[in-house]
Amino acid sequence: MSSTRPRYFVAIDNGSQSSKVTVFDQFGRAVSEGRQPLRASATPRPGVVEHPDDDLWTSIGAASRQALARFPGDVADIVGVGLCTIRFCRAVLRADGTLAQPVMSWMDERVSRPYEHTDPEAAYVTTSSGYIGHRMTGNLRDTAANYAGMWPLDADTWQWTTDDAELAKYGIPREMLFDLVLPGDVLGEVTRQAAAHTGIPAGLPVVASANDKAVEALGCGLRDPRTLLVSLGTYVAGMATGPRNMPNATGFWTNYAATPHAYLYESDGVRRGMWTVSWYRDLLGDEAIGKARAAGLSVEDHLNQEAAKVPPGCDGLLTVLDWLAPTDAPYRKGTLLGFDGRQGRYHIYRSILEALALTVYEAGRRMSDELGTPYRELILSGGGAQSDLMMQIFADVFGVPAHRSEADSAAGLGAAICAAVGLGVHPDFDSAVDAMVRPGQTFEPSQAHHVLYERLAEVHRTVRGHTDGIYQRTYQVFG
Repeated sequence: MSSTRPRYFVAIDNGSQSSKVTVFDQFGRAVSEGRQPLRASATPRPGVVEHPDDDLWTSIGAASRQALARFPGDVADIVGVGLCTIRFCRAVLRADGTLAQPVMSWMDERVSRPYEHTDPEAAYVTTSSGYIGHRMTGNLRDTAANYAGMWPLDADTWQWTTDDAELAKYGIPREMLFDLVLPGDVLGEVTRQAAAHTGIPAGLPVVASANDKAVEALGCGLRDPRTLLVSLGTYVAGMATGPRNMPNATGFWTNYAATPHAYLYESDGVRRGMWTVSWYRDLLGDEAIGKARAAGLSVEDHLNQEAAKVPPGCDGLLTVLDWLAPTDAPYRKGTLLGFDGRQGRYHIYRSILEALALTVYEAGRRMSDELGTPYRELILSGGGAQSDLMMQIFADVFGVPAHRSEADSAAGLGAAICAAVGLGVHPDFDSAVDAMVRPGQTFEPSQAHHVLYERLAEVHRTVRGHTDGIYQRTYQVFG
């Protein structure tokens, strides 16, 4: 292929709520995309949360066919596929590579425990990326950078442990594990069967990336340890880069980055972050839809516009986002407190946004203190970053400039970067980021608002100490 011809990458971004497939050019510009919502999780019994049937593969196929049907260029100029999927999932496969049981969600309690071999047909145990990579290529290869959690991986070498006693702790014999590759390595080529399912041309190389949060960080251009990336998705947390594994940290945990042998430091977060925003939007129902339509706006834009008129601090209304209780405190519930008659629906909406920022601020400060690295700027990514109000709240809470990621799918762009490096279109990750990532709009903080939020943060971080006793008692009544 002549180097003067355009080169494109199919980027698969399988997230917690939908599968999105975007075709990017070599300069990081999205030229077509498709999206397919995931089906609601199945919860057949307490603690079990599964992706029903073969939903991950089905949704990726639908989104891929949409993206390829909308692609305006010559398919001969598509040079490869970058693969990124949800982290912390567990897939159990038969010998032929089909699912022995539905894929376990990251919310499934079983993924935090050693594997239990209860199905005689189970031949392999892998991640969501291992499963989808196998469906794409037929090979038993997976990125090492998607094995955070209960896996017998040596976090320093990025290889399976060679210690038999350590391996036994996880319940997975070595023969049931896939071979490991690094981000940017080729997993294999698209098979004819996968091509028929996805619309992606057969024979294209499929390139490994990492876990979805790490790939999102790469797609946002996160490289400076003094920058904090806030991922506004179903799970909301802060992330910073670092050169070494830090297994004994107390204010954060170490994740694998989307560049080989680098790491991400990830703060505690909100397990139902933007989910809670959507929950409240839907709770307002037809009335909010009608007002938004009358104003010529989407419901989200209408809520943001009205909530922007609410003063910072919401006249004393405070939200604590425990809509999904942590496993170590199952009694916790979400809290809205401070009503006195001044507040209305838009106060509640803004208070939820402020709670996201305050929670990440508190967790980010613990991580910053332990690392000894103050944050000088924020990057916000995900759907919530499209809200100017959200951007301004985060800038004001942290007291530093905040800019949004320009890419609509930062994880998709990160997957495309991995493909571009792996296939030699760009010589290394730094060159690829320089060529393919562009920052979006920057929001400067208000010092007066930051001072107010600093005072509010002192209150916010102590609320659970007062409410835990109440929720422990109500838990005995309502569960």
